[in-house]
Order: sequence, then C-alpha cells, then structure tokens
Amino acid sequence: MPAPHRPQRDRYPVAVHLFFLADGQVLLARRANTGWGDGHYSVPAGHVDAGESVTAAAVREAREEVGLHLHPEDFAVVHVMHRRSDDDRIDFFLAVARWEGEPTNCESHKCDDLRWFGLEELPPNIIPYVRHALKCLGSGEVYSEFGW
Repeated sequence: MPAPHRPQRDRYPVAVHLFFLADGQVLLARRANTGWGDGHYSVPAGHVDAGESVTAAAVREAREEVGLHLHPEDFAVVHVMHRRSDDDRIDFFLAVARWEGEPTNCESHKCDDLRWFGLEELPPNIIPYVRHALKCLGSGEVYSEFGW
C-alpha cells in the first residue's frame, strides 16, 4: 500500500527587525539602491543566516547597519509577523532598550538617511508592514499576519 500523500512543508525566510527606541522615538533608515523598497523608511533589519539564531542575527545586524553593539539582555521580541510578500516570511521585531555607541549609517550604499522619528509622527513613506508592526508595538499585539 502506498504511503499517504503529505503536503510539502514551506520553508520561510526569517528576518529580524530592530526597534531602537528612545524618548518616544524610533530609529529609521531610508532604503536606497537595493532594488526593493528604495525611497521608503524601515528599521535596521536583515535576514537570519543559516545556522544563526534570531538573537545572533540581531546583534550582527545592529553592528553591520548602524554600528551599535548589543548584548542579548538589551533587547526582547515584542512582535512576530507571518507575512505574505513575494513569498511567505516570518519576521521577528525586537525592541532595543540599551546599546553601546551612537547610531551611524554604516551602509551608505544601501541607506541614504538615518534619523529618529516620533512614534506618533512616522513618515508617510515607511514600509507598510513595518508601520503595521510599530502600530502593534503600541497596542501590545505580539502576533499578526500581514498581506494575506
């Protein structure tokens, strides 16, 4: 007797997004020359590499993108999003309470502006799913689905 057919399991790209928060503001970077979302603001973020934990990816991305040093106890997962884009994705959003250093645009070839915005005064040209995650941060919603 043949084995029952099982649906293929999806493998989702996983990303970390860092909410650097200070005095009611969030650090945003405007994308440039990337081919995706150029001209729109987002938070420092990146994919989790194979064999890398979400925590390790957060520490790495903070250093690579904005030159900040983090310790795992300095941040916490505040939101998880299952997102439909060109493919299905899982995004972890981490609120960063403390860091070492001053934010610097370390990827000027991919970012043409780095600055603080009030959480109630976000720019109109922010990546929509990032805006949604920031709204969820404000309401305490820890999980959402976006783009379905």
